[in-house]
Amino acid sequence: MFSSFFPKPKLFFLSAIVWAAVGMAAWYLFARDLGPSLTIGDIFGYGYPVALPDTADDVAKAGFAAQSGFAADLWAYQYMFLCSALFCAFWAFASPHRWFWWSVVASAVIIFVTWFQVQVDVMINDWFGRFYNMVQSALGEAGSVEPAAFYGEIATFAGIALVAITVAVLTRFLVSHYIFRWRTAMNDYYVANWGRLRHIEGASQRVQEDTMRFASIMEGLGVALIDSVMTLLAFLPILWGLSVHVKELPIIGEVPQALVFVAIVWSAFGTSILAIAGIRLPGLEFRNQRVEAAYRKELVFGEDNADRAQPPTLNELYADVRRNYFRIYWNYLYFNVVRYGYLQAGVLIPYIALAPTILAAGFTLGVMQQIIRAFGRVESSFQYLVNSWTTIVELISIYKRLKAFEATLDNEPLPDIEKEAMAGPA
Repeated sequence: MFSSFFPKPKLFFLSAIVWAAVGMAAWYLFARDLGPSLTIGDIFGYGYPVALPDTADDVAKAGFAAQSGFAADLWAYQYMFLCSALFCAFWAFASPHRWFWWSVVASAVIIFVTWFQVQVDVMINDWFGRFYNMVQSALGEAGSVEPAAFYGEIATFAGIALVAITVAVLTRFLVSHYIFRWRTAMNDYYVANWGRLRHIEGASQRVQEDTMRFASIMEGLGVALIDSVMTLLAFLPILWGLSVHVKELPIIGEVPQALVFVAIVWSAFGTSILAIAGIRLPGLEFRNQRVEAAYRKELVFGEDNADRAQPPTLNELYADVRRNYFRIYWNYLYFNVVRYGYLQAGVLIPYIALAPTILAAGFTLGVMQQIIRAFGRVESSFQYLVNSWTTIVELISIYKRLKAFEATLDNEPLPDIEKEAMAGPA
């Protein structure tokens, strides 16, 4: 599943985590201060500005701050590109692999673009603060906001959104090819060993369908995990800073960094109850694939052999399908009660947490919008397992099916669930 596409998978993923940690540590310790000396932004006219004199007016200071921020962001992208290039170059020489450009380089590109999209989201969050403060001023006093300023902010958002849409579309195109290459790598590997795998029940479906589903889900979950981590890194400091506006929580009272505290506690609660409610689903999904494969296989045999696929046999096999589906429906019934109840309650959590501050007129409408969006981003990052649980269930069931291939090729006994399914559906 992994060795067919990635070079030395265990070492590869471990090195990626370690290298990311080293790169982040170096950035915060000294690398971000090297921007004025090493950035190539000067070549394109986006370098760090010359320091202003103490007598500079507010307009000049605002321009200086904006140019400095843009130059710093540009240096951050250069640094991330350099770290990614060094990592890819190392693996190109350390372990040459047929799928290097897709498994290593394309993975790095997807991570880089994910970080860019998170930064765009941060820009949008800042825009919401400015725009809703403007709206509050406009609603409070007629004529206090010029039409040019109002439409200018809308144009700013349109520009940011256009960049976000363009990057999202191009990324989706790249990811589609990435998934198919991963599927091709697994397909080629299993087909090359087809003689040893063909006896496993539903082997054809596992090669034809499960490889594609596995690659697609792994990519989706992987990108979602990276996005959650990067979103957390980007928005947690923002939420931490915005927590200064929130002095107390309902019932609890004063809590340091109250918004961060609420986000962590609420997300941990949701992850725990969803894990408990969905603990039986992976096994049921796996067995569902088994009974569906058995029914489909008998129908295929019946196409060429009149003695196969007789009504009594088909009725028995379909009864197994029905029985397993009904069990899945029942388990998803109480799982979805917990899941949707939790998610709907989560919509109200930030407003409840902000209630004392709202009633005390502790901030402006723009600040509240920034807090709500930042809280939502941090909360969703902590809720990675909650938001991905049904997909993870599907992935586990597919992994269990492909694991039978791995066990056979490694001359190991089949997993217990394979033996259990061979004896009949649970």
